Amino acid sequence: MKITLENIGRRFNRDWIFRGIDFTFNSAETYAILGPNGSGKSTLLQILNGSLSPSAGKICYFKDNNPVEIEQVFQYLSLAAPYLELIEEFALHEVIDFHFKFKPCKAGINTEGIIELLNMQSSKNKLIKYFSSGMKQRLKLALAFCSDTPMLMLDEPTSNLDTQGVDWYLSLVQQFAFNRLTIICSNQQHEYDFCTHILNVADFKR
Repeated sequence: MKITLENIGRRFNRDWIFRGIDFTFNSAETYAILGPNGSGKSTLLQILNGSLSPSAGKICYFKDNNPVEIEQVFQYLSLAAPYLELIEEFALHEVIDFHFKFKPCKAGINTEGIIELLNMQSSKNKLIKYFSSGMKQRLKLALAFCSDTPMLMLDEPTSNLDTQGVDWYLSLVQQFAFNRLTIICSNQQHEYDFCTHILNVADFKR
């Protein structure tokens, strides 16, 4: 997958969050979107994943050099973000089964394998509403990384994770981020240290 941005801008009311972004996200490359809190990182990521329209400019998606309509982009991406909600009335195994009704799972991985990856075998039948914030974040990350999609987008991926959780996240990167267009929104270097390209939202403040 490839994403091209042409003069992209987004405003709320009369205030521009950012303006004039010309950038290309190439297939199988790793990108970090940087900026302080409130700078518009998450807003830009929502434009990239098609859940928010730009106020100015044009965004285009390509798969194998063929255009992809924005309404179809969701099929090709996996997303983990603090503002995404899990179905709290579901048990762990039900959430995983439900998620993979909509996204293909990586080859060789099933519900039991993801529960083992999470090291949550004892919580298989536990309702999500009883999970800690850290457990919920781990689950969001596991679902995103283990989905067989050409694009992976993560917003503040280690929020609510302790040191052990950060190490676990980095192990997922090594296992599952290879050969995918990976975009990380962050202001924590350990979250994006592996990325080879940088886009700083602060460069597009006007």
